[in-house]
Amino acid sequence: MKLAVVIRSGYVASALTAVALAVACGSSSSGGGGSSSGAVDDAGPRGGEQVGQSCKVASECYPGLEAGALRGAAQCLSRVSGGYCTHLCTTDADCCAVPGECVTGFKQVCAPFESTGQMMCFLSCEKEDLHAAPDAGAGAPVLDDSAYCQTYVASDFGCRSTGGGKKNRKVCVPSGGGTSGDAATD
Repeated sequence: MKLAVVIRSGYVASALTAVALAVACGSSSSGGGGSSSGAVDDAGPRGGEQVGQSCKVASECYPGLEAGALRGAAQCLSRVSGGYCTHLCTTDADCCAVPGECVTGFKQVCAPFESTGQMMCFLSCEKEDLHAAPDAGAGAPVLDDSAYCQTYVASDFGCRSTGGGKKNRKVCVPSGGGTSGDAATD
């Protein structure tokens, strides 16, 4: 009898709706969402940016962007352990030039990679580009270059020179640098 009274008064329906909303709107710690901090647990296995994601071929890089939208052909650097998504560029302005290409607000630079002779976009770890996460709040500490890469890209990343002569830059790449091979394009 009491159950019938509860159902008629709408409490059960309201309670079920509240539970459904709580489940649908609840947070999940299993990749994907998160804040815009770019921290490793916010997105893919290599942070929130598309540059630096692991790959086997260039077509795996920059999902969600139309083919040819980038200011330079997509590349998968096989010289980097696990592959490294990037794209060709001529200046820093070519990196993050397309809406949706960059999402965290961390600086990317255009630099040569080792002896490839090609300029490509990388997440910078140069001293002047280091800053706290965009949503870390006022007074948040700025990490040193290696901790910066480990926090905002992946725990196995470090800061190193791109090589490539006079135009080399300090960038975040997997610790241990590269392996043999060249940039893979499709």
